[in-house]
Amino acid sequence: MDEAVAVLAELGEEGQALAGGQSLIPLMKLRLARPGVLVDLNSIPKLSHIEKRDGSSIRIGALARHAEIADSELAASIPILHDCAAGIADAQIRNRGTIGGSIAEADPSGDWAPVLLTLSTEVHCTGPKGIRTIALPDFLKDAYTSALEKGELVREVAVQIPPKNSGGAYVAFKRSAPVYASASAAVQLTMADREMCQQAHVYLGCVGLLPVHAEAAEKELRGRKITPQAIAAAGEAAMEAAQPHSDMRGSAEYKKVLVKSLVKRAIDAALRRSRGEQVKVTHEYVGRI
Repeated sequence: MDEAVAVLAELGEEGQALAGGQSLIPLMKLRLARPGVLVDLNSIPKLSHIEKRDGSSIRIGALARHAEIADSELAASIPILHDCAAGIADAQIRNRGTIGGSIAEADPSGDWAPVLLTLSTEVHCTGPKGIRTIALPDFLKDAYTSALEKGELVREVAVQIPPKNSGGAYVAFKRSAPVYASASAAVQLTMADREMCQQAHVYLGCVGLLPVHAEAAEKELRGRKITPQAIAAAGEAAMEAAQPHSDMRGSAEYKKVLVKSLVKRAIDAALRRSRGEQVKVTHEYVGRI
């Protein structure tokens, strides 16, 4: 890792780190990225771990593949992580793409950012100035812009294990598996009992330059009983919070309606999981919603 950082620092603007390559290589094919030198990170040892530390957090190495996270029993102990990893694109991309590369790319259409924001997540980085830890909300600055400095690399992602009586779910709507979602919703709940919500986190993906923090939707749930009426109110609030733009994946109004539906589904699944139910969550596709 230190060698890679040193090489990137020496190369400056000419150098580009290569992890899974699922974002960088397509950009190079389109001539939107033209690095003079690629610094391949894949031979660096001990960067693909998925392990528990101190009983309080799960550490995921920057080079852990989406498929590895989807197959990890430890990651599945936080179900929203499995939802995300298992639903990313298709098998080819899941077998190559990495969580570190995804976070570093800060793509507004990416899956990991809204999911990890519902949890207490830190990004551990290594650069010319040494090692530093950045809370995920501070790491994501803007579309395709992170807090990484020149020559700095993501080393691992640290996710705090949610308290008991917690449950989360991530649902995205896509035209087909390989494409980016039109909209997505990540919900993490902590319940005081089977009905009363103690804490709620709701983030929306693909409907803003950064994941949208639907705070009004959270207020419809936090400190209240999770009834069908509360879920409907949270869906409406999330729809109002969305800031989508019309594009090939749908009109802005279409995406806002999607958000309402996806948030309601995610809340329902998160609530059932908080009660200990085994709930399978999959992405939604055209013709199924």
